[in-house]
This record gives sequence, C-alpha cells and structure tokens, in this order.
Amino acid sequence: MAIARRAQVYAALGDPGRLAIVDHLAVSDRSASELGQALDMPSNLLAHHLRVLEKAGVIARERSEGDRRRTYVRLRTDDPAVAAAAGTSLPQPAQVVFVCTQNSARSQLAAAAWRRTSTLPVRSAGTHPAARVHPKAVRAGRRHGLDMDGLTTSAIDDLAPGDLVVAVCDQVHEELAPGERLHWSVKDPVRVGTAAAFDLVATDILQRVDRLATALTQTGPDRSS
Repeated sequence: MAIARRAQVYAALGDPGRLAIVDHLAVSDRSASELGQALDMPSNLLAHHLRVLEKAGVIARERSEGDRRRTYVRLRTDDPAVAAAAGTSLPQPAQVVFVCTQNSARSQLAAAAWRRTSTLPVRSAGTHPAARVHPKAVRAGRRHGLDMDGLTTSAIDDLAPGDLVVAVCDQVHEELAPGERLHWSVKDPVRVGTAAAFDLVATDILQRVDRLATALTQTGPDRSS
C-alpha cells in the first residue's frame, strides 16, 4: 500500500465519529438513517462525516435496487488501505442465515462461501424462492472454487433468537420487518445475465464472507454498537 494513500485514509479516520462509522460499516452496508440511529448521531453531523469519508475514498454510496429511493453506504474494502483500517467484532451466533428474495443466486453463493470459510452452521433462504438455483450462479460458484452441488431453494421460516441474519440484497432488506441483521447491498446478477456479472457478485460475496468470518472470530469487545 502506498504511504500517501494510507496517510489519506488515516487522516479521514482521525475523528472518533468517522472511525465509529467505518467500524459500523465493516460487515454491513447501511443507509444514512440506519447509521444515524445506530450511532445516535445528529443528521447534520453524520452528513458532514460521510462527505469527508466519501471524498477520501473510504466509502461509496449506491442507490437501492429495491425501492430506488434509498441510498446505501458501503465501505470501500476493495481498497487495501481501507480494508486494513476497518475492523469490528461480533458475538458468535448459533447459525448464519443468508437471505435474498428468490434464494437462487446471491444467498446460495454466500452460503457456499461460508461453508468453505467457517465451521459455523449456515443456511440460505428466500422470501419468494425460485424453483431452482440459477445455473449461472452454480457455474460462477464453481469457477471460484465453491461446492455448489445439491443446492436447492427454500422459503424463509421462523428464525431462532441466536441466528445471525444477513440480507444479501436491497429488496429483501427492505421487505423484512425491522430487526437486528446485517445487510449486503449486492447487485442482482440475474438482471444483467452475463457470466461476468455473476463472477463480480461471487467475488464481492467472497470478500464479504471473509470479513464477516474474521469479525466473528476476533477476540475483544464488541465494537459494532
């Protein structure tokens, strides 16, 4: 990592409020209102901090694929300087549940990536499950070394109190009732339909799974709240 880039990132994080925002985004994308509520931060102060972080290339904002009105803030963990500066720890759940609308691509890829990464139990589900896992998702997973054999789709049912729910698409995050969960604003590769789109999603999910697995195995106090 270039020293100048590291200095730029560290300068942007040289405020407790901005560091708290980055830690909160380490494993979950959030809207500005969700960040303000979680951090108990006034909207004007939050807006200032987000502008500083965005100018420094620490965060990015993307329009929701669901209601098209919300904007979600994500951490630029594709930048090694940002990835190295952010961190959080979470209590280990009984099970990780990846949820998307149709349970045919993103949630299945996330579950397969999780099985390769962690021994914690995992499953995937959808609010409106498709008849089958998308063939291009299966092929993309295999290209990334994931075991995609025998995958089927299923509907989300009652969740246990100890489950960690991860919504891997905007639509399902907005459809589910408010509650404690993580949100990954992963674009729907089915809308594009190309192998490249599925590969981009698989790469994004693999990186996010690695960060979440690390957060669940770190020792020390929980810095997510």
